Amino acid sequence: MPNAQDPVVSQEKFDEMVKELEHLKTVRRTEIAKNLEYARSLGDLSENAEYQEARDLQAATEERIKKLEEFVKYSKIITEGKKKNEVGFGSKVSIRKEGDSNLHEYTIVGSEEVDMRVKKLSHISPLGAALMGKKKGDVFTFQTPAGKQTYTIEKVS
Repeated sequence: MPNAQDPVVSQEKFDEMVKELEHLKTVRRTEIAKNLEYARSLGDLSENAEYQEARDLQAATEERIKKLEEFVKYSKIITEGKKKNEVGFGSKVSIRKEGDSNLHEYTIVGSEEVDMRVKKLSHISPLGAALMGKKKGDVFTFQTPAGKQTYTIEKVS
């Protein structure tokens, strides 16, 4: 059932998840079934580590399939174009912390696409939410565990 917590994603991320789901349902399920059949052929299942490992892998794979099916069913794909010079989904934004000379650059994404290693920031994170709708030159403050932080938006693309 759709709700406000449904994932918001780019078409690229949605396609990636659909591809993974198809792979798990076809290729991976077949591999696991073969592993289970082989492990069963080894005899006593109560002391068969290979059988238990295959069953655990099967359970984990089925759980991932279930999660991906829910994701595909309820995801909202962001298709609206970005507004020029305004922070929104897919925007690349450069910000500078008050009193700091370093620029911090982020891309605003849905929560399913977050990857801080490549500076992909969720639109619902404290910083991401504070950035949404802002424009170049805007100064904004948001609450962090360390207290309030003030930043200036240097660039939006």
